[in-house]
Amino acid sequence: MPTIRQDAELQTVITTFETSPGACLDLLELLTDAYDAFIRSQPGFISAGLHVNDAHTRIANYSQWRSRQDYQAMLRTDEMRARNREIVKLCRSFEPVMYEVARVYS
Repeated sequence: MPTIRQDAELQTVITTFETSPGACLDLLELLTDAYDAFIRSQPGFISAGLHVNDAHTRIANYSQWRSRQDYQAMLRTDEMRARNREIVKLCRSFEPVMYEVARVYS
């Protein structure tokens, strides 16, 4: 489960994928399989969530990692590089951005 706290010592990565309604569910399947079969077992992985907009033109991925280095190490693996080559075929664009929690409201 995601931890959203200002004092959390972790790296948050929010990635937005721009896609088409016809490719959205296929992209969601690829991302789900990547988490189920690979990403969730990588060192430093804490949690993630996949969000689909109502028009099926964007997927947002919220993931948390122990450190920036853990996230980058996962991206550099041969398996993730191969998976990303397939993922990019279903996207107009995708952009991972690293964040720190600045404020939390409930």
